[in-house]
Amino acid sequence: MSEHHQTEHGEGSSLRTPIVAVLGHVDHGKTSLLDQIRGSAVSEGEAGAITQHIGSTAVPLDVISGIAGDLVNPDDFDLPGLLFIDTPGHHSFSTLRSRGGALADIAILVVDVNDGFQPQTHEAVGILKRTSTPFVVAANKIDTVPGWNPEEGRPSKLAIEAQSERVQGDLNENLYEIIGQLSDEEFSADMYWRVQNFQSNIGVVPVSAETGEGIPDLLTVLMGLSQRYMKEEMAIDVDGPAAGTVLEVTDTQGFGATIDAVIYDGTIRENDQIVVGGQSGPIVTEVRALLQPRPLSEIRSDEEFENVEEVVAAQGVKIAAPDLDDAMAGAPVRVVRNQDVDEVVAEVKAELADIQVSTEEEGVTIKADTLGSLEALASTLEEAEIPIMSAEVGDVAPRDVRMAETADTDHHQAILGFNVDVLEDARQLAEQEDVRLFEHDVIYRLIERYEDHVEEIEQAQQEQVLDNITRPARFEILDDHTFRQSDPAVVGVEIRGGLLRRNSRIVNFDGNEPERVGQLKSIQDEGEDVDEARTGERVAVSIDGPTVGRQIKEGDELWVEIPEKHAKILEQELNEDITADEREVLSMYLDNHRNRDPFWGK
Repeated sequence: MSEHHQTEHGEGSSLRTPIVAVLGHVDHGKTSLLDQIRGSAVSEGEAGAITQHIGSTAVPLDVISGIAGDLVNPDDFDLPGLLFIDTPGHHSFSTLRSRGGALADIAILVVDVNDGFQPQTHEAVGILKRTSTPFVVAANKIDTVPGWNPEEGRPSKLAIEAQSERVQGDLNENLYEIIGQLSDEEFSADMYWRVQNFQSNIGVVPVSAETGEGIPDLLTVLMGLSQRYMKEEMAIDVDGPAAGTVLEVTDTQGFGATIDAVIYDGTIRENDQIVVGGQSGPIVTEVRALLQPRPLSEIRSDEEFENVEEVVAAQGVKIAAPDLDDAMAGAPVRVVRNQDVDEVVAEVKAELADIQVSTEEEGVTIKADTLGSLEALASTLEEAEIPIMSAEVGDVAPRDVRMAETADTDHHQAILGFNVDVLEDARQLAEQEDVRLFEHDVIYRLIERYEDHVEEIEQAQQEQVLDNITRPARFEILDDHTFRQSDPAVVGVEIRGGLLRRNSRIVNFDGNEPERVGQLKSIQDEGEDVDEARTGERVAVSIDGPTVGRQIKEGDELWVEIPEKHAKILEQELNEDITADEREVLSMYLDNHRNRDPFWGK
C-alpha cells in the first residue's frame, strides 16, 4: 500500500467497501434488482448479515461468496464487500461527487433485455462516460424470454445453457443487440465470461431480478472488477477525519433537519465538528447524533433509528446537527477534527464552486432537487444549446418567478423544475406574470416539453411575420380580358407563381429596371371577392393607377413589388416557411434586381 495512505502511527490503514450505483431507464428493473440482491443476501446469512444503512445496503464478502457459490472464493479477496446505493434517480446520483470524482466507484447499468437502450439508458451512459465510472451491464428480465425455464438463483451461464435452442437463440439475439448499442456509444462489450480485460471491455451479465438467476454472476463480476482495478483507491485512513457526500436533506422526528450522507473516507464520530455544503455557502456545525436504521432483528422497537457512536467508510449514515436546513443534496460533508476549520471551509467552498452551473445574461431559470441533478440538467441544456440565466437547488419559489420574468424574450420567461415542487404562491404568480412552468422527474422529458413550447412560440411568431410580409407572386394579363381600362383598370389574369394578395403594389420589369405600375386593390373569382389567389388560378383583378394599353398591356407579365427588407427576410429566415413556387418566384425576382445591383436584398 502506498505511503500516503498510512497514518502517522503506521496503522489504521484499511480497505473500504467499493460504492456501487445502479443506473438505467425508468422501468428496466433497478429497484427490483437491488431488492433481489438484498433478498438473496438476507436468505444467505442471518438477518443481521446484511446491514441496511441510510440510503444504502452493505453486502459483506462472506454473504457475496455464499450467494455466488463456486464463483467466488473469499480467500481471493481482501475488499470487505460491496455497498449498494439506493439511488433516487441516476441524475441526482451519478453526478454526486467525492472530491471531484463521481461518488460511485463502480456502476451497474440495468437494461431490459427485450427493450434494449431507451432514452434514459443513453443519458446514463453519457454520465458514466463523463465521470469515467467503470460499469457492468445487467441485461435484466431474461426470464421473460418466451419459453424460459427458470430455476431460482442459478448462475446465468448455466441457466442459459439449460434452455431450449430456440430460447437461447432469441436471448442471444437480444444480448447482441445490446452489445451493438454499447458499441454505438463507443464501448467495446461482450458477454462477461468472454471478457479478459474489464478495463477495456464492458461485461454484459444476463440476469433476472425476478428469479435471481445471474445475481451470483453480477456480484462476482463486481467483486472481481473492484478487487482487480480499484484496490488502491479503496485504501483509506480509517482514523482520519471523514469525508462524505450529502444524499438527501430530510426532517427526522426529534432531530429537525438532518442529512443522509455516504461517508467514503475516514471516520465520523458524535460531537465531531463538521463542514457541510449549503445553499448559501459552507455550514459549520457539530454532530449531535449519528443514526442508522435498526437491524432487521429489532423491528419490534418503536424507534426507527438507533444511535451509533461512529461510522467508518464506506457507509451511509443520517447525521443530526444544528443549522442543517440549508444543506444541499450533492454537497460535500467534511469532519474537521485536527485540521484548521478555515481550511476545511475553503475546501468545501472550492468543491461547491466546481459544481456551480455557469449562467448567462439571458436564458431560462432552472431548479433541481440536488446539486448533481442541477449539474446534469445544465449540461443537457448546454448540449441542446439552451442558455441558462439562473440555476439553483430547491423548490420553485416566487423569487424564481420574478427572476424568470426579467428575461428579454418570451421563450426565456420559463422555469424548468427537475424533481422539485412548485410552491402554491409561486404557481399563482407565474400565472399572473405569464411565466411558463415546466416540471418533470425525467430530464429529457422536461427539456422536450420546453422545446415544444419554444417551437409553438416560434411557429406563432413566424405566422405573424408571414402575415405581415409581402409574399412573392407573378401573373400575366390574359388576352381579350380587359373589363375596364382605368380608374381602376380591371383585367383577367393567370397566376404564374406564388401567392397574390389584395392591396399589393405591382411592378413591371423593363429589362432589369422595376417600374411601379400601381396598387392591386381587389381580387374576384367568379364574381366573388377573395383575399388571395395561387399558382394556376385565373381571376379578375382591379389595379389602381395604370391604363390598359398605356402603362400595362394584355400579355404583360407583372410582379408583386417586394420591399428590399422583406426580400431579405424571405430569403434568409422564412425560406422554409413559404411554398416551393413562391421560392422560385422570389429567386427570379431577386435575380432581376441583382443583375442591376448585386447586393440587393443581402
